[in-house]
Amino acid sequence: MTGRSEQPGATDSLGEALATAVHRTGAMAGSVYLLDPEEPVLGLVVMCGTAVDAAEPWWRMPLAAQAPLTESVREERLVWVGCQEDMARRYPRAAMAFPFQLAMATTPLRGVSRCWGALVLLWPPSRPDHLTLRRRGHIVFSARRIARVLDEAAHPPAIPERPRLVPVHHPDAGPGRSARAVSGFVERLPLGALALDLEGRVSFVNAAAVELLGRSAEQLLGTLPWQSLPWLDTPDCADTYRTAVSSREPLAMTVLRPPDRQLEFRLYADDSGVSVLITPCPTAAHPDQQSPDARSAGTPSTGRIYRLMHLAAALTETVSVQDVIDLTADQVLPAFGARGMIMSTAEAGRLRAIGHRGYDSDVIAHLEGLPIDADLTPVGRALVTGAPSFFASREELTSSYPRAPQISDKQAWAILPLITSGRPIGCCVLAYDHPHVFTAGERSVLTPLAGMIAQALDRARLYDAKHDLAHALQQTLLPHSLPIMKGLDVAARYLPGSYGIEVGGDFYDLIRLTDTTAAAVIGDVQGHDVTAAALMGQVRTAVHSHATAGATPDEVLTRTDRDLADLDAGRFATCLYVHLDLARHQAVLASAGHPPPLLRHPGGQGHVVDIDPGPPLGFGLGASYPVTTVSVPVGAVLALYTDGLVEIPGTDIGRTTAELARHLTASGDLALHHLIDSLVQHTRPTGRHTDDIALLLLQPTNGATDPG
Repeated sequence: MTGRSEQPGATDSLGEALATAVHRTGAMAGSVYLLDPEEPVLGLVVMCGTAVDAAEPWWRMPLAAQAPLTESVREERLVWVGCQEDMARRYPRAAMAFPFQLAMATTPLRGVSRCWGALVLLWPPSRPDHLTLRRRGHIVFSARRIARVLDEAAHPPAIPERPRLVPVHHPDAGPGRSARAVSGFVERLPLGALALDLEGRVSFVNAAAVELLGRSAEQLLGTLPWQSLPWLDTPDCADTYRTAVSSREPLAMTVLRPPDRQLEFRLYADDSGVSVLITPCPTAAHPDQQSPDARSAGTPSTGRIYRLMHLAAALTETVSVQDVIDLTADQVLPAFGARGMIMSTAEAGRLRAIGHRGYDSDVIAHLEGLPIDADLTPVGRALVTGAPSFFASREELTSSYPRAPQISDKQAWAILPLITSGRPIGCCVLAYDHPHVFTAGERSVLTPLAGMIAQALDRARLYDAKHDLAHALQQTLLPHSLPIMKGLDVAARYLPGSYGIEVGGDFYDLIRLTDTTAAAVIGDVQGHDVTAAALMGQVRTAVHSHATAGATPDEVLTRTDRDLADLDAGRFATCLYVHLDLARHQAVLASAGHPPPLLRHPGGQGHVVDIDPGPPLGFGLGASYPVTTVSVPVGAVLALYTDGLVEIPGTDIGRTTAELARHLTASGDLALHHLIDSLVQHTRPTGRHTDDIALLLLQPTNGATDPG
């Protein structure tokens, strides 16, 4: 959607609907964000009640960001934030980037067949911090009306490079003073008076302001102040302006008009624009005193510092290398307007790309394996010298590196070495589709930003190496295939934890005992590390040994408990052992503290098998393990699982297990390989689970015969 020509009709209708929403809900400002179909980003399309430039840090929002706007779209629900304290408590990262005392409502724009994006509404801090039913109703109604406009548009509006501003609907204020009287009143004031519209452009200036600013009215009217008055184009001034129009709080700042005249600006903002009063300061600046714009030129603005803090907090939550790559792409590219990223490391004197965004894979393939030559490419120089470089255009790059391969259509680049412990471990390249001049403020943020990414990447590489070792060990110890037995269908799954957890000690096994008998085993060793994986292999080996030696289910667990205690591993394991007799259609079960299995009879209901468990393995107490015998006729399904399948934080495990049994009933005659996926999907619909999961399904079929 980004970059296409806009459809005026759709955009006009959208702006009208937004202005109506702001008026109906009593909000001071509002915005409509649309989902970009090409990448997981929300783009700001139309605004009302606040200046476009004031919202510049939030023109594009990664869908993965932890913020009210993105949460409302991901979860498709209205999100209300009553005050800044509420924002800091619930969305600490977003609060750093949006430090204003405002109330906020964000609600998804649900269309007939899709979610278009979200409506954002803002209220001043003077309003109550709770959401009334009446206001909620107005918000929801307004969102439906905007979604209907989008549904009915012949072509949905494009996400523009710069959002469009529409005026707020005001009720008729009735007759007022004449414009001439008001103008005369302001002209007689000794103070400089300046008015800015919602676009930030000068809409009025009095004679005193003309004298103080040193520009004629013609030079000021219709311009952005920081364009017609370059000495106002500083990060401090920009942040003061942004805070004033966002918070509606009166603010003041002192600025040096070159060469030596200090002026005080007082800003008063509402939903129609900004009034600015300008007064000379009592004393001029000392000639040796550094001007505010000079002081701030090389200093990151408050907004950029918020971005650094926000990203730093997010990077502390990354675990794997892929986490770091995804977070950098999701957060940094939209914040700096970049359209592409390549993250690479050095291996044996050559480049290796470890992640990218906004590039075709064939482009990456051409870059892969290039020699690290400081004279050939800027990436090579960054890895050799550890110094960043910035190229505002292709001409600049070609001038400095004439031999560098030109294999993409990008037009500007920031080459950021990733340095940790004094050595470059990689390089992050941000690329732009158009020429881009890197300001001092951008450079001052991107350089420390690269250091934060390097620290997270170095930590993630160590984690990945450790995780891969544990995973390889566990995969070696788990059965590569299960024995095929006549009269028995089997399906098994092992799913490692999906985020922030190392490989655990879950295991399963199926052991052929005779032509008509088998032992099914499932267990979970305490912990999520290499030790747990190794101990899992020892437990599985012990169970296999005792089962094939002819031990009964209770004897298998008793002997394995003693074996594990003798190892003195300091850990315990849960285990469920099932002796399955296919000829007699029965199963004998013994449990060492393991979750009970589920059983569904042919054409009947699924239920939790009532068994009396003994203690977990590894305590060496010589405890007995009660056995339970159940009927498993042809067509029945016996489901063995580990607690990762049913243990959900904040949810009673008994209720989760009972719901899983009901789902087993409702699944009818699904083939086992489909049924096992359905069971996992039922309890983990998002595919995210912090614990690993093992699941083993057994179904007797026709074919087994009684040897007697």
